[in-house]
Amino acid sequence: MNPEYQTWLEKCTDPQVLAELKEIRGDEKAIEDRFYSSLKFGTGGLRGIVGAGTNRMNVYTVGRAARGYARWLKEHGAQRAAVSCDNRRNSDVFARECAAILAGSGLEVYIYPELMPTPMLSYAVREAHCGGGVMITASHNPAMYNGFKAYGADGCQLTDDDAHEVEACIDRLGYFDGEEEADFDALCAGGRIRVIGQDLIDRYVRMVLSLVPGEKEDAEKLKIVYTPLNGTGRMPVTKVLAMAGFSDVSVVKEQEYPDTEFTTCPYPNPEFREALEAGLKLMREKGADLLLATDPDCDRVGTAVWDGSEQRLITGNEMGVLMLDWICRRRIADRSMPKDPVAVKTIVTTEMARRVAEAYGVEMRDVLTGFKYIGDQIARLEREGHPERFLLGFEESYGYLTGTDVRDKDGVNAALVICRMAAEWKKNGKTLADALRDAEARFGTYRNVLENYAFPGQDGMQAMADVMNRLRNAPPKEVLGLPLCRLQDYEAQTDSDFEKGSSAPIGLPRSNVLKFYYGSEVTAVVRPSGTEPKLKIYHAVRAADAPKADAMMEAWREAFRKVAGLK
Repeated sequence: MNPEYQTWLEKCTDPQVLAELKEIRGDEKAIEDRFYSSLKFGTGGLRGIVGAGTNRMNVYTVGRAARGYARWLKEHGAQRAAVSCDNRRNSDVFARECAAILAGSGLEVYIYPELMPTPMLSYAVREAHCGGGVMITASHNPAMYNGFKAYGADGCQLTDDDAHEVEACIDRLGYFDGEEEADFDALCAGGRIRVIGQDLIDRYVRMVLSLVPGEKEDAEKLKIVYTPLNGTGRMPVTKVLAMAGFSDVSVVKEQEYPDTEFTTCPYPNPEFREALEAGLKLMREKGADLLLATDPDCDRVGTAVWDGSEQRLITGNEMGVLMLDWICRRRIADRSMPKDPVAVKTIVTTEMARRVAEAYGVEMRDVLTGFKYIGDQIARLEREGHPERFLLGFEESYGYLTGTDVRDKDGVNAALVICRMAAEWKKNGKTLADALRDAEARFGTYRNVLENYAFPGQDGMQAMADVMNRLRNAPPKEVLGLPLCRLQDYEAQTDSDFEKGSSAPIGLPRSNVLKFYYGSEVTAVVRPSGTEPKLKIYHAVRAADAPKADAMMEAWREAFRKVAGLK
């Protein structure tokens, strides 16, 4: 019998976990799957399937992470921490466990009275002057997942170095260590755990409204359908829109309130059309101009608009470009454009945004994938005494931020920006689909596609590593008749220009990412996911017009897949 499994059987007292352990007794395959490894605390914290075992999310794996994180916070002089959660399986249980452990370790803990979005956790960390915070969420993953996201005092998710330090603290602990364990209710009664009041929630709402002013008359004419995808967005998004003057908002009833199983959208990711089907149906029934969808922890937003008689889904890259163009035009028109403005995007995000930035004299900064790197750029501007230079940070995975009070992507903020843009274009008799065509006419036609290759099972991580090693050590010299002109290896920190025969260092943190440049208008970025056993490939092409760009992308994806040895 697996010794770790036997230990858990003997020491486990949680009824839910114990029941699952007993259920799999004698099933060596099921036991192996749950105990062959421990969930790793990576740069995104913990994320995994809810269940029993070291390779699952449960009160013991979460509690161990919380104890390690508490030690790290105290080592860095923290006195307070904030906790929030979304509506996933056991999220409330995990949040209470985290709060009790953090408070039991001597920290003063602030916890929201009910489920709240990720950006509101980031806001609470900063507003309550906390040394860090924990958000219990698995973001847009399927219903079986949950996660533990850790934040620093700046309201950003932990940087790589800090995450490694926390991981070291966790690794020194056992799953059943409980020296900091304490009773949640007793700690609340004793004042060690404090419930976040309505005042802070109201301040967040007012802050979001202040970032995106607009005309009430225009807002009243826009018909909106909104779905929180059974997550945390309903309260803040509908409240902000109503206060901004958007009075015609219909919420998708079957997805309005929390549902741990996400019954009508098993994969609650606003990037996927399947998750938006109920919203698209209501959009047709209501004759609405716009569909908004936020993921369960409300840090991402998906959008659909009418394009003639068709409902068009706007991608994260496209929306980021529209936002940057609109913000720049608005700031110039009302004379609020700061001196030396800055926008930030990730290295996998469309280069079309750079063309927009150049047109308005905005500095575009590239960072690694992960919104914490965008938050870090805000912090740098803040240290320099000029946070007002920040205009927009966004990533292709539907995350956006236009202010500096939150240091993570903010779906509430983004929803208001999108509605303001749509209202302005409607005033001119057009939709956001027209806005995209207008942008392509001015900045060029770009296409960006993300492909995910899953590597499940015990050998999956090694198989994924083999692919990365092969591409790194023997990169394809030519694809689809296009020569490899440049290769950026963020792990080796080298930027190799093969046309010039030169190499330069990369001024970004070390990361297992490869970016290939073929010809003058095609790139491919390859990286392992930070939270799942998946290899991500970000394809990007630019062409003279939409038909040529679409044809080029289709041919390119197939050709690169073959030379990379992927199925």
